[in-house]
Amino acid sequence: MSQFISIDVEDYYESASFQRIKKFAEDKPTPFVIIDTSIISKQYDQMVHNFPYADVYYAVKANPAEEILTLLRDRGSNFDIASIYELDMVMKIGVTADRISYGNTIKKRKDVRAFFEQGVRMYASDSEADLRMIAEEAPGSKVYVRILTEGTHTADWPLSRKFGCQNEMACDLLILAKELGLVPYGISFHVGSQQRDIGAWDSAIAKVKGIFERLRDEHDIQLQMINLGGGFPANYIDKTNELTTYAEEIKHFLHEDFGDDLPRIILEPGRSLISNAGILVSEVVLISKKSYNALERWVFTDVGKFSGLIETMDEAIKFPIYTEKNGELDKCVIAGPTCDSADIMYEHYSYGLPTDLEIGDRMYWLTAGAYTTTYSAVCFNGFPPLAAYYL
Repeated sequence: MSQFISIDVEDYYESASFQRIKKFAEDKPTPFVIIDTSIISKQYDQMVHNFPYADVYYAVKANPAEEILTLLRDRGSNFDIASIYELDMVMKIGVTADRISYGNTIKKRKDVRAFFEQGVRMYASDSEADLRMIAEEAPGSKVYVRILTEGTHTADWPLSRKFGCQNEMACDLLILAKELGLVPYGISFHVGSQQRDIGAWDSAIAKVKGIFERLRDEHDIQLQMINLGGGFPANYIDKTNELTTYAEEIKHFLHEDFGDDLPRIILEPGRSLISNAGILVSEVVLISKKSYNALERWVFTDVGKFSGLIETMDEAIKFPIYTEKNGELDKCVIAGPTCDSADIMYEHYSYGLPTDLEIGDRMYWLTAGAYTTTYSAVCFNGFPPLAAYYL
């Protein structure tokens, strides 16, 4: 029987989707990623079903392929945009400006001007300089302020303090927004990507409630929107709750703090919509040991941190890996092909690969639909960007 890094992937391997992808991959030179768009459709439908009261804004940075953007456009999704380049991508396929939010708090003046000229009227901010620039280049627009949240350390891919501001500053910025002729529209936060602790949303929503009440009671500002961000998990090795459980708990948190009359709720899923749809296929380049007495093998494959697997940095995201060999699983180090010593995916985590694995065998990295093609280097060591196919 074929061996797995995680027993949880066995059912997926037996699925029609995996078999379809595997057959398609047979004659393709590695490395590459294959995305099954039918899974993205199902994931989107599940998101909408579980959060019927929310508007979905797909985080384009997760994977901006035209095949994915077109599919989500037709399913009714909105789009969270991080740059002028992403704006061009979505507008090229006919997405209208009312379905776009400029969610990056770090942006150039000329880009804000371009967004406004294209009709975009919703912008994120977390600083006075940025807010004043929005007021000058996108007058009268809706702004929402991103706040800092605790608990991101419980996420597999935590977020730093690069984005967001403290509650006190958030209040002051929304007051200033009104003075500058902007619409103080709401609050956003992000609890960290691949977040396992559902309670992270509870504490963040409680913070938002305090800001809503203070602005309403002390400054006659009625905020209209809460952006819950992303953070919903995909199916990597470590177990997570089902999306239904997240949805039930988050709905409870919202009604606990805001009653039955909820403000507009926005979600910004990326990973949770598309990761499960992708399989990255690589080839074993070399298997070696560092000494005659070494207990572990080094398995070098033709994909690495610089060709799509940057999220293995600090061994944060643990991809399930499948091979067709049947040997006993034995702990090994898994590394990429480049001449950079940082190009090691897993050294400390106890990954096991079959003892009969050989040079030339293929490795199938599951749950690889998000943040692989977008993180792939253009030409490090001359290697081309990660190839991608969409079924």
